[in-house]
Amino acid sequence: MTVDLLLGLQWGDEGKGKIVDVLTSNYDIIARFQGGPNAGHTLEFDGIKHVLRTIPSGIFHKTAINIIGNGVVIDPVVFQKEIEGLEKFNLDIKSKLIISRKAHLILPTHRLLDAASEASKGKAKIGSTLKGIGPTYMDKTGRNGLRVGDTELEDFKERYRALADKHEEMIKFHDVNIQYNLAEMEKEFFESIEVLKTLDFIDSEEYLNQAQRAGKSILCEGAQGSLLDVDFGTYPFVTSSNTTAAGACTGLGIAPNKIKEVYGIFKAYVTRVGSGPFPTELFDEDGATMAKVGNEFGSVTGRQRRCGWLDLVALKYAVQINGVTQLMMMKGDVLSGFETLKVCTEYNYKGKTISHFPYNIEPENVTPVFKEFKGWHQDLTGMTTYDQLPIELKEYIEFIEKEVEVPIKIVSVGPDRKQTILK
Repeated sequence: MTVDLLLGLQWGDEGKGKIVDVLTSNYDIIARFQGGPNAGHTLEFDGIKHVLRTIPSGIFHKTAINIIGNGVVIDPVVFQKEIEGLEKFNLDIKSKLIISRKAHLILPTHRLLDAASEASKGKAKIGSTLKGIGPTYMDKTGRNGLRVGDTELEDFKERYRALADKHEEMIKFHDVNIQYNLAEMEKEFFESIEVLKTLDFIDSEEYLNQAQRAGKSILCEGAQGSLLDVDFGTYPFVTSSNTTAAGACTGLGIAPNKIKEVYGIFKAYVTRVGSGPFPTELFDEDGATMAKVGNEFGSVTGRQRRCGWLDLVALKYAVQINGVTQLMMMKGDVLSGFETLKVCTEYNYKGKTISHFPYNIEPENVTPVFKEFKGWHQDLTGMTTYDQLPIELKEYIEFIEKEVEVPIKIVSVGPDRKQTILK
């Protein structure tokens, strides 16, 4: 019996989907534990690019069971489109995908509330993806939400109506001009609920407990990244769930002492989408090159990602709060061609040099302290072994390992599942 955990260590978009896909053959069950359809996990193989938003990244493997856990929030409309997009690949989704009854539902009015709330903030907006994630988690913690299991009840539509009416009153409170046709949105919503109900609903905490007893191996898959955690991220510019290791326990009902390996994924540089502080952000040609070469655009939103040098202060913080046991470095190939690379090793924080991640990393308080490394020019995308990598990249990797005190076990040199070097 094995329960391992895979999560992102930066502001999301680290490449978790690819690594889950690479690792899936080692596991019987892939279980998504938090987040919603604002997160897109990109997988690429056989010349085809796939973007999954709610469905776990093990869905393309023949034997793995995929679970959407109780910590996830599900938009049935988005979910239906995702299912339809997979139909051409002849996957046995009905037998391979199961859903926790305790997962919360994103209603059409949650999306409208999200838009109204963000519009009302003006320049102070947090950069929401407007997918209704925040309002859904607010209803969850406010004990108002509707869950997947509620769709099995005879009075589900009445429950829906009561909550949607409440949301409409809240939309009026924001006093912004939001144009929508709720009747049309609701028609689409209830049609997609019927599609959702064609899949098996489970009490996922019991299912996973029995799977552990039966000796099954489980990989818990997170969304977003540790620096977007609602408790430990760069609040308020965060997501609405716990993206860190603790979220796997509450998002699936797995006990902390059952988790063995914690795989932490990070990019060889750093990106961020939306608003919020970013100490190592680049506004020059180097940043533009990273964005272009790395194709740094959101897989769901299409928004361009902000780019910057690797921040070891933030990475060490994420490793620490997650108990990471193995690291996986993504997009090393994007850094090919830079004459000089920089790594932030400390912060100048209010006039003092610190090596820990402080409460506030706004630019008026934090200036990064950089160490420079010699770059390399070799194309990494065709390399298949660690020995083939340029000496400069190996020195870069070894420095990171020494600083964070955790080994880097995988180096990704391209988007395809085959472009993965085991160290």
